[in-house]
Amino acid sequence: MRQIAIYGKGGIGKSTIASNLSAALNEKGYTVLQVGCDPKHDSTRILAGGQFIPAVLETYRDQLRIGKDEYAIKLDKIVFRSPAGIYLVEAGGPEPGVGCAGRGVLTALQILKDLKAFETYGIDVAIYDVLGDVVCGGFAMPIREGFAREIYLICSGGFMSIYAANNIARAIQRLARRGDTGLAGIICNSNGDEVFEHTMIPEFAAKLGTSFVQFIPRSPVIQACELEGRSVVEHSPHSREADIFRDLAEAIINNDSRVIPSPINDLAVLEQVYRQHVSKK
Repeated sequence: MRQIAIYGKGGIGKSTIASNLSAALNEKGYTVLQVGCDPKHDSTRILAGGQFIPAVLETYRDQLRIGKDEYAIKLDKIVFRSPAGIYLVEAGGPEPGVGCAGRGVLTALQILKDLKAFETYGIDVAIYDVLGDVVCGGFAMPIREGFAREIYLICSGGFMSIYAANNIARAIQRLARRGDTGLAGIICNSNGDEVFEHTMIPEFAAKLGTSFVQFIPRSPVIQACELEGRSVVEHSPHSREADIFRDLAEAIINNDSRVIPSPINDLAVLEQVYRQHVSKK
C-alpha cells in the first residue's frame, strides 16, 4: 500500500490537491482512501458531494459515553464511500478547548489500524491530508508512527507558504531518520504569480534536496468545482485542469524517491533567496 501525506501551510490548498489527486488515482483504477487529519474535518467534502461526513473521534466519543470502547465501532460508521467509489475518513479532533488535536489524529489513525480498515477495503493508496502550520509532535504522528511514508509539501510563491514548508521539512529531517520515510517532492499550488513561482519553487525544492513534482495553476475551473462539491476529474473531465491532476497522479505513482531533506536553517538565508527572486520580477 502506498501511504502518502500531504503537508503545507493552512489555506494553501492541501485538501483541494489531496481530493483531486484521490479522484485522479481512482479514475486510474486504484482503490483509494483519503484521510482528513484536520480538526475541521473538511478534507473530503468535495469528494462527498459537498457534504461533511461524521468524524472518527466524534463516533469514538459517542461510544465512550455509552460505556463502550473503540472495538465496538463498526467500520461503516467511520469509513464512507464517495459516489465515485473513493473511501473517505475524517479523523476529527477534540472538543474545542479540550485536549491535543494532534494526539486526536493519532487516536483516529490507530482506530483505523486496529479495525483493519486498510485490509478490509483492499486499499492501494492511502492519502493523509494533514494540518501543516503546527509542526508539533501530535501532527507529526502520521510520519512518526509510520502511517505515511511519502511526504509531499504544498506551497505557493508566498513567503509564509515557503517558510511553513521549510519548517515542515525540518520536522521531516528529524523523523525520517527513524525509518523508511522521506520527502518525496514539492507541489506548487499557484497564488497567481506564475512566472515567479516557476523559478522560485523549483529552486526551493532543489535546496531541500528534493524534486519539483507539479505546478497547479490558479484556475476558476478548480474554484467552481470546489463550490459545487465535486472533483475536477468528475466535474470537468475534459478540462486542462483535469489533465493536470491526472499528470500529478501519474507522477506520484511513478515516483519512488524519498529523501531526508536539507532545510534552510537560517531564516535570513531563506529571506535572501526569496528576495533575490522577487528582485528579478
